[in-house]
Amino acid sequence: MPDSILLGKGEAHVKLLLRMANRHGLIAGATGTGKTVVLQVIAEKLSQNGVPVFLADVKGDLAGISQPGVEKTKITERIGQIGISDFQFAGSPVALWDLFGEQGHPIRTTISDMGPLLLGRLLDLNETQTGVLNLVFRIADDNALLLLDLKDLQEMLKFVGENAKQFTTDYGNISAASVGAIQRSLLTLEEQGGDKFFGEPALDLDDLIHTDSMGRGIVNILASDRIMMSPRIYATFLLWLLAELFEQLPEAGDIDKPKLVFFFDEAHLLFNEAPKALLEKIEQVVRLIRSKGVGVFFVTQNPLDIPDSVLAQLGNRVQFALRAFTPRDQKAVRAAATTFRSNPKLDIEKTITELGIGEALVSLLDEKGAPTITDRTLIAPPQSQLGPILPQQRNELIRTSTLMGRYEKTIDRESAYELLKAKAQRATTASPQVVFEDYGAPQRTTKQPRTSSRPTRQPESMVESIAKSTLRAAGSQLGRSLIRGVLGSLLGGRRR
Repeated sequence: MPDSILLGKGEAHVKLLLRMANRHGLIAGATGTGKTVVLQVIAEKLSQNGVPVFLADVKGDLAGISQPGVEKTKITERIGQIGISDFQFAGSPVALWDLFGEQGHPIRTTISDMGPLLLGRLLDLNETQTGVLNLVFRIADDNALLLLDLKDLQEMLKFVGENAKQFTTDYGNISAASVGAIQRSLLTLEEQGGDKFFGEPALDLDDLIHTDSMGRGIVNILASDRIMMSPRIYATFLLWLLAELFEQLPEAGDIDKPKLVFFFDEAHLLFNEAPKALLEKIEQVVRLIRSKGVGVFFVTQNPLDIPDSVLAQLGNRVQFALRAFTPRDQKAVRAAATTFRSNPKLDIEKTITELGIGEALVSLLDEKGAPTITDRTLIAPPQSQLGPILPQQRNELIRTSTLMGRYEKTIDRESAYELLKAKAQRATTASPQVVFEDYGAPQRTTKQPRTSSRPTRQPESMVESIAKSTLRAAGSQLGRSLIRGVLGSLLGGRRR
């Protein structure tokens, strides 16, 4: 196997070293300049070298990587210009995913695994509302109530809101207005498809990091054209996935090739309107996930879309043309030029505005981890098909996938919704003396003292059900933590 990926030709062949692919990268440029092409070239070559890939298909055309390309005049000319002697058209093994389960295997997580930090951002909550959501998660955790899907969280919010006074001493003030705002946001999220995204079976990350029988890395493609209509869901989901990879994968050290390379298209959506605390965590994840053997490539139109603290972590740069029509465009050109290693033969700032389609300024990391001199590069064509696949081809890929049947059927096991509904049902027939004993501090309507002759209250069947549910969870992926939440290691989340 080669130890590098041929991206194109400048003064000489320009190659991305496999052992440097987990040092992250940036692919930037205006619409239609060639970002998707170079993304596809890198992805298929990683796959051929046994490296799994995860990428978001924003425009609906990346599934073409599964099919061999066809000979065209322009492709033949480009192969000759670059001097590729062993070019062969070939497809890559793929796994198709879709949050809605329509264009690929359903991909889900649980409310608990998402955690209050990212869920708060997903719901566009303010600081006070996010604080209340944190308390709701803590109460659920302390009372062994599993939060798996939206109805679990909705029922938990209803329960906490109705009994807020009972939790004030142990957890702090819980505003009814904040609870109501969260409930309204959940309804909006449900209308956008959140009810399909949250639930079980949750995604097993091992299903993203594997190879086929020929040793080729699987290219995982997330159908993202529909969720782009809800960009907050798109960005939050991908950040959750990145954070889960960081938390679950062991330290890898200095390895010959990455365990997984993650492409984040439309990367500006990750950082838009993100609070400072979340931006700091994103920076930490990007910086530290390299040690887990995961590379991250951000794909965006403008380098200014990426915060400086994150941009500084991206060692491999591919910059396509930018058009300097407005003051912001001109600022972006200058900013992009300053991030490249200078080339005495090249006016980088001027060249960025003059690049043709399929041309890019490229600076990659060398064997010592230092950026190479920036080179004006003619990008190689992919070996796979450029453009979307037919619906029947997509259906066949899903049907014949080794993942078929693993995620298609939803599991709705006993969790907070069922337990709280059972409690409410019993409350309608229970003695009026006990208003609130199952959770929190007991509150009694009578002031008569309890006497030794009074029978001791027996544990209720609901408590037994909770215990059984928790034991079942212990052996599952969720059982590792009820309120670990996303970015758990960085935020000091508890494990069980």
